[in-house]
This record gives sequence, C-alpha cells and structure tokens, in this order.
Amino acid sequence: MNIEVEEQTSNVNKGFETAIKIVESLKKILAEDKQQKQPLFLKIKDDFVFKMARKAVEMKKHPLVIGIAGESASGKTTFVQHMVNALIPKDREDVYTIIPCDNYYHDMAQQLKDLGGYDALFATGFSFDTPAAINLDLMKEHLLKLKAGESIVCPDYDFVTCASNPNGELKKPNKILLNEGLYVLNDGLKEIMDVKVYVFTPFDVIKDRWYKRAAIRGKSGHAADVQFANVNETAQTYIRPTLEISDIVINGLVSAEYISEITGKIYREIKSAVAS
Repeated sequence: MNIEVEEQTSNVNKGFETAIKIVESLKKILAEDKQQKQPLFLKIKDDFVFKMARKAVEMKKHPLVIGIAGESASGKTTFVQHMVNALIPKDREDVYTIIPCDNYYHDMAQQLKDLGGYDALFATGFSFDTPAAINLDLMKEHLLKLKAGESIVCPDYDFVTCASNPNGELKKPNKILLNEGLYVLNDGLKEIMDVKVYVFTPFDVIKDRWYKRAAIRGKSGHAADVQFANVNETAQTYIRPTLEISDIVINGLVSAEYISEITGKIYREIKSAVAS
C-alpha cells in the first residue's frame, strides 16, 4: 500500500514539475511574441498558461479540445490549417481531428431551388448567420462522442447549392480535437472546450475577405450586400460577445509563416517538457 502511495506521490510531483517547465517556456515565447510588430497573441487570460500546461500533461489520458471562434472571414480556418501544419507531421493524422462548424449547416438546397436564388431566399427572412442556420446539437453530439473515444461521420456542406450530405467524412477520436467556426464558444458548446480561442480581425479586412469569398460561393450584387449586412448585425449579437469569455485572442492579420513559426515553438517546448 505504501509503495502505491509513493508511486502516486511521485507521479503527482513529476506532473507538477513538468507543468512548471511548460509554464516557464510558454511565458518566454509569449514575451518574445509581445515584442513583434504584429504579435499573434492579442490577449491571454491570467490563468491560461498554467491551465494549458496542466492540460498538456493530462493529454496522455484525455483529449485536448480547442474551440476556435471568430467572425465570418476573420481567418479561423486559415489559423487552424497553419497551426496544424506546424505542429503535426503530415504522416501523423492520428494526432488531431478537425471539426468545422461550417459542415453542420442545415440543408437549404430545395428552398434555394424553389425560390430561384439567394435574393428570394433572403427576402423570406432566412439568415445563414445565426445559430439557427447550423445544426449545433448534432455538432455537440459529435464532439462529445469524439471526446469519449468514438468515431463519427461529419456531414459535408456545399456553399454553392446549400446541400448537406450527412454521409460525409469519417472522423476518428484523437489527442487533439479542433472545433472551429462561428458559434463554437456559444452556450451549449463552450463548456466542452478546454481551450477557448477567438480570432480577432479589423472590420475593413473582414469585409474585403468576405466579399471575395462570397463571389467564389456564387453570391454577388444585392444578395451579397444583404447577407453581409446581416453578417455584421448577427456578429454583434452572437459572435463578438464570445471574445470576452475566450482564453486567448488571436491576431487575424498575422502571416501564415509567423503562425507556423510560433506555434511550432510552443509545440516543441511542450513536447520536450512532457518527454523529459
């Protein structure tokens, strides 16, 4: 019995020492980032660094669930892609799973077809930019299953036709679960997240990015103007408030190269501390 207690005490002490090493390394990296003209981290909660260190130590037993939110066209998907590229070797897809909120839009293909286009669809009062447009209950169910070690089939959504295919991509549980999208930090989902990230980008940049992407998705002219006005209004209600409850606020203007550089540093320091 005494041996078991000693082993448990030793493991606790080792875990604490590892967490302290991670905290010291992260603080150094964050201090260097703060000196940059365009730092990646705009805001970090006081307890976040130690919280992250503790989660890193526990990752061997429990997956790390990261929620990345922000306004439409703020750069959420780009941030996730470059972070993953920096942290995870291409041949190690068993380390992370990405769950995009965009995949869970409700199917509106028949309505769009019957009405004859986006102008008529928006005239009905329909909005793509409220939580009601997305099947958040299904996404929550899928996240909880992945967290519990079960695989799920993520739906696939077509932004041109507004069709949702329930038989999309098979997603397997992994050490890191990345959930990115407009509403991943809203009530009902934020409680699942171990780390809450908000991507902040100035309004004029968002507007420019949004219109360019809308054109690719088949929206232009009056239909695009109507939707963007709605995007701005609904962001004020549903998205911008989540900045206040986030653990980290990320700069949406940072270059892909710098995202890869600093996230790579963080990953290597955590990996080294945990392995020692």
